[in-house]
Amino acid sequence: MSSPSTERGAVERVRGGRFGLLSGLLGDAVQAVTVPGRLPRLLDCGGGSGAFAVPLASAGADVTVLDVSADALATLTRRATEAGVGDRVHAVQGDVEAMGDLVEPGAFDLVLAHGVLEAVDDPAGALRGVAAAVRPGGLVSVLVANPVSVVLARALAGDPAGALHELRSLDAPGRVDPASVARLCADAGLTVEARHGIGVFSDLVPGSALDAPGARDALAALDAAAASKTPFAELAGRVQLRVRRPLG
Repeated sequence: MSSPSTERGAVERVRGGRFGLLSGLLGDAVQAVTVPGRLPRLLDCGGGSGAFAVPLASAGADVTVLDVSADALATLTRRATEAGVGDRVHAVQGDVEAMGDLVEPGAFDLVLAHGVLEAVDDPAGALRGVAAAVRPGGLVSVLVANPVSVVLARALAGDPAGALHELRSLDAPGRVDPASVARLCADAGLTVEARHGIGVFSDLVPGSALDAPGARDALAALDAAAASKTPFAELAGRVQLRVRRPLG
């Protein structure tokens, strides 16, 4: 089994930009929940074809992917086999909202719920299922879209009417956003430990500006530096919440 620092480095090198930033945060989370003497067990809810699962397995984790799409899971299995980690990636077909019947409760050190809560009919119920899947003391990575960023992006794109419409819709009942997800976490008995903005500036910088030498690397570094800084993190297109299930 590789060391935690080696595992994190392998995950961080998967891809730059927003994916690289989130991969690094997941590397930190894996390191935080790793128990000496065994592989960390991860559950990726709605993980599809394994964009995170395969790199995490390559970095030394045992990963179960729960997804409703048989085609996506077939791609996951093929990618895991090609990467030499087929024995550490497990595909489970089913709906996230039914995970209580599909995965062992309390069995996972880290659960990924990326883009899941916006896609289900019952976000509160889905989050309770996530909470039940992670072991006491384990972590959950929740990634949720941030509608505030849409308001800003439309305004900067020269569409004030569209920005006003998006601004007025922020208070719509039942909207899933970082604040509502934090409340759902508290209701499910989970504690939010950290928040990171993913792609603070990526959606605001025009593509033509990235043609300059070193511009893409500079943008990735800028996003990483702003990810945990107020008020910049609150303007990101997506927000990652690092959440812990208490021991008690």
